[in-house]
Amino acid sequence: MGNAQPISMTGREFPMSDENFGVISKVAYQYTGIKLPDEKRQMIYSRIARRIRALSLDDFDQYCALIIDDQNEEFNEFINAITTNLTSFFRENHHFEYLESTVIPGLKKANSDRKVRIWSAGCSTGEEPYSIAMTLLKNFGLSSGWDLKILATDLDSNVVTTGRNGLYAADRVSGMKPELIEKWFNASDDGSRYEVVQRAKDLIQFNRLNLLDNWPMKNKFDIIFCRNVVIYFDKPTQKKLFDRYADQLNDGGYLIIGHSESLNKLTDRFESIGKTIYRKIG
Repeated sequence: MGNAQPISMTGREFPMSDENFGVISKVAYQYTGIKLPDEKRQMIYSRIARRIRALSLDDFDQYCALIIDDQNEEFNEFINAITTNLTSFFRENHHFEYLESTVIPGLKKANSDRKVRIWSAGCSTGEEPYSIAMTLLKNFGLSSGWDLKILATDLDSNVVTTGRNGLYAADRVSGMKPELIEKWFNASDDGSRYEVVQRAKDLIQFNRLNLLDNWPMKNKFDIIFCRNVVIYFDKPTQKKLFDRYADQLNDGGYLIIGHSESLNKLTDRFESIGKTIYRKIG
């Protein structure tokens, strides 16, 4: 019992008051657009409690005092802590099947400049942009003369670093077909780690980006993947974001969102292709 953590009367190590949760929710929304409803309290508690321990603080009051100041060095760790990162290689595989069967052949015919630009917005630990890169390389080849580039961005600086490194534990690739693993990864000697091959890494630029801030990209994209990101935003924020995506896409470009998301009643600038794939029409 000597090393046990103290437990509050509420059964928690650090009691979190309604006021504490209100501050956390307000700061999260103000700087990220992420809504934290009451059902997220337990998740937020466990994630922030880890930060309180790491900083050797006494309670949530002290932690809230830190994050109110966005210049405090803890602020970035707070943003990382509240961000949910659930992903896998070729997740929602029908999107990659459509990319291969329809989108890429269309780009080959339409893009006379032989350039393809894709943005993975909310790239998490990198599995999505690497899946895109693998699909592009499979269909264009290395010596095709096409200029292929993928921008991968996320709010969480830690996952951006993971993606840039392209190094994954064995369980992260275990769901892929063996022939794909052999083609696209280099395994460590003990088989515990798998690193994405360099030719796939070379297509991707990883950057930290808050989607609510100004976007530094000057050129438009052929395809934007923004899957399972807008579910954390309220409807007005979603509406603004979808309009910005339309502005950032070439005419006829594609926006691909997550299976639980929809553009319905939020924008009239896209037509639905089905399976949460949309094409810009205006």
